[in-house]
Amino acid sequence: MAPAHELSPSVDDRLARALGIPAFGVGIPLLFGLYGSLPWSSPRWWAGQLVFVSLAAALWHGNRALLFTTASRFDWLERPWRRVLRLVAGVVLFTVPVTAVVLVAWFRLGLAQAVDWSAVRAVTLMNVICVVFVAHVYETVLLLKARQADALRLVQAQRAQVESELLALRRQVDPHFLFNCLNTLQALMAEDVPRALRFNQSLAAMLRYLLDTADRQVVTLEDELTFAGRYAELLILRYGAALQVELPSVVEAARGKVLPPTAVQLLLENALAHNRLSTKEPLEVTVRVEPDAVIVSHPHRPKADSAGTGTGLKNLAERLERCGAGALEVRAAGGAFTVRVPLVEARVP
Repeated sequence: MAPAHELSPSVDDRLARALGIPAFGVGIPLLFGLYGSLPWSSPRWWAGQLVFVSLAAALWHGNRALLFTTASRFDWLERPWRRVLRLVAGVVLFTVPVTAVVLVAWFRLGLAQAVDWSAVRAVTLMNVICVVFVAHVYETVLLLKARQADALRLVQAQRAQVESELLALRRQVDPHFLFNCLNTLQALMAEDVPRALRFNQSLAAMLRYLLDTADRQVVTLEDELTFAGRYAELLILRYGAALQVELPSVVEAARGKVLPPTAVQLLLENALAHNRLSTKEPLEVTVRVEPDAVIVSHPHRPKADSAGTGTGLKNLAERLERCGAGALEVRAAGGAFTVRVPLVEARVP
C-alpha cells in the first residue's frame, strides 16, 4: 500500500472540515448545555462559541496530522497493531486532556462557576467518539486511495512487462540478425565448410535456448554464459580479428545464481552495435564474474551514426527489478564502458 505522505495531498477534505468543525464546535456544547443560563445575546455566549469551535478545529487538525503521520510510517498490512496503538495513544494523550482543560477553563472563567465534572466527562467522551468516527472515515478514504494507487501501479507494471516481453521477443527473432547470420553462413559454406558447420551448430543452439527460455524470468549463470559464448562465437566467425570476446568460467561463489535470460548477450550485442571496430583497432569485450554480479566492459568508441536510445539497458533494468535483483549499474568513464549486472540467489521451490 502506498504511504500516506503520497496520499494525503490528494485527499481533498476541505469541505468536510469546513462543515464538520463548526458543526461539532456549535452542536456539542448546545447538546450538553455548556452555556448554562447565558443568553445568546451575551458576549460570553459568543466567546464560548469561539472557544468551542476553536477546540473542534484543534482536535480535528491535530488528530488529522497524527493520522497522516502514522499512515506514512506504519502500513496496515505490515504493522497494524502499531498503527492502532499510535492512534489510540493520540486520542488518549491529545483529545482527552485538551478537551478536559478547555472545559475546566470554560466553567471557571466563562461561566464563573464550579466545574460540572459530569458534563466534562460526557463531553470528553463525546469528543472521543467523534474523533474515532472521523478517523475511521479518513482511514477508509486512505485505504480506497491506496487501493486505487496499487491498481494503477499494477496496470503500469503489467504494461511495462508486456512492452518488455514484446521488445525481448523482437530481439529474439530480429530479422536483421537472422539475415546477417544466414548471409555469413552462406559465405562460410563457400570458403570454409568446417567453420560453416560450427557456425550453424552455434546458431541452432542459440535459437533453441531462446525458445526454451521464452517463458522463464531467470536462468542460471552457467546457462547464460554458455549462450553468450555461442553468440560470441557467431560474432567472431563473422567479424574475425576485429572482435575479441573474453568469457570466464563461473566462480564457485556465483555458481547456481540466476539472472534474466539474454542479459549478457544483450550487452555483447550493444557493444557491437554502438562501437567502432576493425582489424587495426579490434573491439575487446571482457566479461568478468564476481560472487554477486556479472561485469561486461569494453572500450567506449561510439559510432558516428549510432547515438543509442538506451532501450535495451532500460529493458534489462526492468527485468532485473522484476526478478528481485539489485539495480543495473552503467558507467562510461576513462574511455571504457562498463555494465554491472547483479545476480540473484536461486529460489528453492
